[in-house]
Amino acid sequence: MAVRMIDDTWQRKAACRGPESVLFFAPTLPEPRAEREAREARAKGICSGCVVQGECLDYALRIREPHGIWGGLNEAERRTLLDPA
Repeated sequence: MAVRMIDDTWQRKAACRGPESVLFFAPTLPEPRAEREAREARAKGICSGCVVQGECLDYALRIREPHGIWGGLNEAERRTLLDPA
């Protein structure tokens, strides 16, 4: 199996790379709802201008990523896409 370097993947082009990447995942300590919503809104704002947003979301859905903001959606929003009621 060939291993691709990150230079050859969509991740290298992601707008979330860098110091603001902490916005995309919940902190280890409990987070009040208002703080979570504000953090997620900031992360989703970064996603909205990202050139690889679709590839990111496809990846998260394919691997069933259980944590964080991926492709502009949080965990619950991705679950809705995967398991529509």
